[in-house]
Amino acid sequence: MNYAKQHRGVVVAQNGMIAASQPLAVSAGLKVLQQGGNFVDCALAASAVLCVVEPYNSHLGGDAFIIVYDNKTGETTALNASGASPKAATLDHFANGIPLRGLQAVSVPGLISAWFALHERWGTIPVANLLETAIQYAEGGFPAGYRYCRAFQDNRDLLLQFPDTADALLTNGKFPTPGSRVVQPDLAWTLRQIAQHGRSAFYEGAITERILKYSEANGGLFSAQDFAEHQTQITAPIQTNYRGYTVHGQPPVSQGHILLQELNLVEGFDLAAWGHNTPETLHVQVEAKRLAFADRAAYLGDPRFVSVPMETLLSKSYAEQRRTAINRTHASKEVTAGEVDHDTTYFCVTDSEGNGISFIQSVFWGFGSGVVAKDTGVLFNNRMTGFNLEPGHPNCLAPGKRPAHTLNAYLVTQERNGRNELSFVGGTPGGDIQVQSNLQVICNIIDFGMNPQEAIEAPRWQHGIGVGGDGSPEQVLWIENRVSEQVFEALTQKGHRVERLGGWGHGSSYQVILRDAETGAYMGGSDPRCDGHAAGF
Repeated sequence: MNYAKQHRGVVVAQNGMIAASQPLAVSAGLKVLQQGGNFVDCALAASAVLCVVEPYNSHLGGDAFIIVYDNKTGETTALNASGASPKAATLDHFANGIPLRGLQAVSVPGLISAWFALHERWGTIPVANLLETAIQYAEGGFPAGYRYCRAFQDNRDLLLQFPDTADALLTNGKFPTPGSRVVQPDLAWTLRQIAQHGRSAFYEGAITERILKYSEANGGLFSAQDFAEHQTQITAPIQTNYRGYTVHGQPPVSQGHILLQELNLVEGFDLAAWGHNTPETLHVQVEAKRLAFADRAAYLGDPRFVSVPMETLLSKSYAEQRRTAINRTHASKEVTAGEVDHDTTYFCVTDSEGNGISFIQSVFWGFGSGVVAKDTGVLFNNRMTGFNLEPGHPNCLAPGKRPAHTLNAYLVTQERNGRNELSFVGGTPGGDIQVQSNLQVICNIIDFGMNPQEAIEAPRWQHGIGVGGDGSPEQVLWIENRVSEQVFEALTQKGHRVERLGGWGHGSSYQVILRDAETGAYMGGSDPRCDGHAAGF
């Protein structure tokens, strides 16, 4: 291990650990662990605090996807807490497209439902106690950090576009400056309602009444039925085996299958022999990404409405077939699907019992829809914009349907002593680059033997659509400029259009906790590309 390459040290602890993008959320979760709470208790406290102190990333009006490892049973469980479109959301209604912002961009929020679904199965401390810190920060205030202030300044026009949002998020009407106190009394009221009355407060109670009243007055599509019918989906994760490890991912409507397909594809190449971030390794990873994304575009949708061929997509035989499309000497110009028979928050937690949770929550774009319902402090998502409006497409909008999600969380186990044991848990926000970052970090740990902090800090790439020289869309491979000039030149020769990111300019904020198989100690890493850190005891 080359410790000199690390910007931060690895956090090592025995009794429990949390890694998150925001220090106040880490502190809230760690406090719960130290007071005897378990991994889910810790996660719920941190999730609530994140909604208060990072409104631009996630909020009570957003969604969540979660994977849980229960050490008592050795089983993993996936929770899909994404919400459906309102019953009134028809293709005819959106004949001119779905707006990026505003109430008509909002799907039913799922995060609060996820809190109670988790707590019912694994929680040990009353939800009201777990929400105390979040309520204190909303009611009594917290000091704004530098990243918080920058997010507000970058979205100044959006926030001023919606006066009720500005009233709820700006203290005394002023944009935050570092150290200024942020107070959100309406959000404190909502959190107290949830603490006192539980899940029903948000989906059938006083909070619902205020949301529906606001929606009706401002052109929204919500009905009481939309909220009352929402349920968190609890199911088995999808999974694949990667070099002796089982990687557990999110089923549809999440894009979690992309990560597993990418791993299946690159497993056919000896990445360790090629070396970390060599042109050969990077080229194959990027080509695997292209193939998996083509399948997402062709097949991903809400399984309640369309048939998603997940068994085939995740099979090793399908990966073997698709792998033949990877030309090791040249980048693909066009990728098609195989034939088959913006802003977000991520954190992870482990505890003294060997349990683990991978938790991602979001309002989609920065500040979501831009809408806060008056007198609730609840900022809503704009997840409706994730739908396709082409009739017959698997992700085509329909009333009561869930849009395809970029959100995904993963968790890795390994068989020891005849049972699956937690190996590591990790993830990141970042829209389409989530599954790209996850591929790289998993390979860094498994193929290249990196510790969690090394794996996170290693130079990272992201691949997507940029603007060509003639102004038309073009596939671009962005790589942090800490790799050598020779790597950039070699990838360009292979046909990639390569552009440089700043040394730490990749658009993600990764968190990882690894469990030592011999000692049970936890080793945590947190991305210096964000404000957070790992902490344990």
